[in-house]
Amino acid sequence: MRLKVLCVGLFLSLFLTVKADSNYSLLLSQKHRDTFNEKQKQNLAYTIGIGGTAVVHAGLYKLWYSGYPQSKFHFFNDNHEWLQVDKFGHCFSSYYLGLAGIEAAKWAGVPKNKQWKWALFGSIFQDPIEIWDGFSSAWGASLGDLAANSFGTLLSAGQEAIWHEQKIRMKFSYTASNYAAIRPNTLGSNFNERFLKDYNAQTYWLCYSPLKNKAKWLGLGLGYGANGMLGGDDNIWIDKNQVVQDYSNVKRYRQYYLSLDFNLNKIKTKKKGIKTLLFVLNCIKLPAPALEFSQGKIIGHWLKF
Repeated sequence: MRLKVLCVGLFLSLFLTVKADSNYSLLLSQKHRDTFNEKQKQNLAYTIGIGGTAVVHAGLYKLWYSGYPQSKFHFFNDNHEWLQVDKFGHCFSSYYLGLAGIEAAKWAGVPKNKQWKWALFGSIFQDPIEIWDGFSSAWGASLGDLAANSFGTLLSAGQEAIWHEQKIRMKFSYTASNYAAIRPNTLGSNFNERFLKDYNAQTYWLCYSPLKNKAKWLGLGLGYGANGMLGGDDNIWIDKNQVVQDYSNVKRYRQYYLSLDFNLNKIKTKKKGIKTLLFVLNCIKLPAPALEFSQGKIIGHWLKF
């Protein structure tokens, strides 16, 4: 999860790059444009995707992992931590990196029945992180993270293979919590850190738009989040002054949501810039009325962010 911004950032840069570069092909004759599509475009997409991945991981190792003690490759079971909210973050990043691969395949003129294979970019980018973790004595490779990465990739690749579209989309929403102020070193001391590290503030959604009429942009979303978490395992820790902080009275619990969703990709527009913007914004679950199911209760929200 510490790499969510890098993952989504790479997706955005790749998607916007191939979209913008497609304008260049309009300047070519039909004959040269076809040749460019089949050869040079695919090579360019490979270069951006694989080359960008290599650069990001090289930089990551230099800036992050090289400063920590190394060890033999090993696994670490963190599946019980953060009530699995972090695993949904891995799914989310891998899913959208998979969509980046699919969009690159479309731009490069890859046959429709083979475009789903490019969604494997989600796992290709994410999985090496577990290798770095596995060789670090401070962490360890996580089978749960690998499974979450694979699920996100399969969600994008599977739908593209079966339907040639994403009928079920993953989305993300964020609502600031009060817990980061209690433990800022772990949950974040500013907005950017809290956006990534405060799992109490994050909700992940699976959204589906079943309507076929004029309101086909309207759909439903199933959401998952959790609350009351001041640490991965429990709410007891030792601070920097070696003082035990015991917040075991704060209850940790899961939250499930049912909400309306707005599928921005269903909005018709002929302007490529607006279409691209809507595609990018569609990864965010827009505020809407919702029902929350948690702690044996049903809670209504006029607007759930």
